[in-house]
Amino acid sequence: MKGPGQVNFGPDGLVPVVTQDAATGAVLMQAYANREALEHTLATHQGTYFSRSRGKLWIKGLTSGNVQHVLSVSLDCDGDSLLYRVQQSGPACHTGAYSCFYTPLLEEETPAPDATPALDTVLERVYGTIRERLETLPENSYVARLHAGGLDRILKKIVEESGEVLLAAKNAATGSLTERQAAAAELRTEVADLLFHTLFAMAEVGVTPAEVAAVLEQREGRSGLKGPKEAG
Repeated sequence: MKGPGQVNFGPDGLVPVVTQDAATGAVLMQAYANREALEHTLATHQGTYFSRSRGKLWIKGLTSGNVQHVLSVSLDCDGDSLLYRVQQSGPACHTGAYSCFYTPLLEEETPAPDATPALDTVLERVYGTIRERLETLPENSYVARLHAGGLDRILKKIVEESGEVLLAAKNAATGSLTERQAAAAELRTEVADLLFHTLFAMAEVGVTPAEVAAVLEQREGRSGLKGPKEAG
């Protein structure tokens, strides 16, 4: 494993650091670190940088409470930039935004119709968007309106969507071919709604998709996926 001695610090003694949310994959911020800041990050797992404007070390969230627990630090192929993968508590940007990169210069293209994204990728992205909306509470946002109703309202939506999933699944197994196809299409929509509101509840209480994935991975044995009562 390489250490700070392998880093090519610039003439000013600094190296750029890109910070990424380990749960969502979103890029949160870009800052700089000197050797002392990097060593402090490696030793404490606290996101630590060097402030060029203030000319001193700063630990992210030390005053705001929006701390970063660093899960990994990677060095790029040229040895002159770093990647921190972190668990972010609260917004990363000083403006109160989830990420510093919230001003689009080129709008994201819609994927081609045959480009089906992986479910885990979509769930992570949706979770990240929900977290950002919860941090910024933009006007006319569905997330902001649902959040204003409190956790009980969100949990009620989960119960409602669960019932819709059960009904659609039942209908998809009975009736004519046309009826089953229509029910299957409805089931896809209802499952998406259930997943969205489940992610919403998770974001409200601070549980991440990565943590849920870790539980499922622990349950997966050599003989197949274990159920909840079999795990442990």
